[in-house]
Amino acid sequence: MKTEQVIVVFGATGGIGSALCQRLAGGGATVVAVARDRAKLQERLAGLPVVESVIDPLRPEDIENCLKDVVQRHGSLHGIANCIGSLLLKPAHITTDEECNSVLTVNLTTSFHIVRAAVRTLSPSGGSIVLVSSAAAQVGLANHEAIAAAKAGVIGLCLAAAASYAPRGIRVNCVSPGLTRTPLTARITGSEASLKATTAMHALGRIGEAAEVASGIAWLLDPEQSWVTGQVLGIDGGLARIRPKG
Repeated sequence: MKTEQVIVVFGATGGIGSALCQRLAGGGATVVAVARDRAKLQERLAGLPVVESVIDPLRPEDIENCLKDVVQRHGSLHGIANCIGSLLLKPAHITTDEECNSVLTVNLTTSFHIVRAAVRTLSPSGGSIVLVSSAAAQVGLANHEAIAAAKAGVIGLCLAAAASYAPRGIRVNCVSPGLTRTPLTARITGSEASLKATTAMHALGRIGEAAEVASGIAWLLDPEQSWVTGQVLGIDGGLARIRPKG
C-alpha cells in the first residue's frame, strides 16, 4: 500500500476489520478506523497508528459525514472497506421478521449506504471500494437463509456499482470468505463438534484466519490492482467451488 493512500475501514473492531487496519497501517497507509464503540476500538487497535472515528453505521447520515470529514482532514480519500457484518444461523421457518430485517440492515443496507457515500467522496482520480460477502451466498448451506440472502445482495450491489462507476475510475470488488476465526464466529469455532463438521466442508482442511481475508481486501484496495473491478474474490478454502476428496 502506498504511503499517500487514505483508507477508511468500517467495522474496524471486528476480527477481519481489525486485522485489515493492522495490515494497512503497517504498509504506510493513513487508516481511518470506524466503529460504534470507542472503548472497543481503542482496545482492539491499541498501539496502531490509526485515526479513530466513532459513528453509528446504521445511520446513513453518519456514514456521509464520516467520509466528508476524512476528506476535510486529509485532503483526499482513496479507498474504503466495509467489514461490518453479522451472523444468523437459522432456517427460514423459525427466523423472525425482526431477525431477518436486522441481518439485511447490518449486512446489505449498510453496504449500500457506504457505497453511495463513497462514490460522492472518493478522490476525483478514482479509488477502490471493497465489500465483504460470504461463501454462503454462492453455495447452498443449511440454516443460512437470511445471511445468504443478505450476502448475495452484497455481490449484486458490488457488480452493479462496479459497472456504474467504472467510467470515474472507481473500482468496486468484494471478498467472499468461508468460515473464518473471528469473535463473530466464536460460537461455531468454540464448539469442537461444530468446528469439525465445518472444517470438513473446506477442501483445504481448515478454516480461515482473519489476517488471510484482510490480505485479500488489502490487495483489492491497492492502486496497483487498477485493472481489477467487479470481482468476487473467494477466500474460502475452496468451500464455494470445490468439494473435499472423499
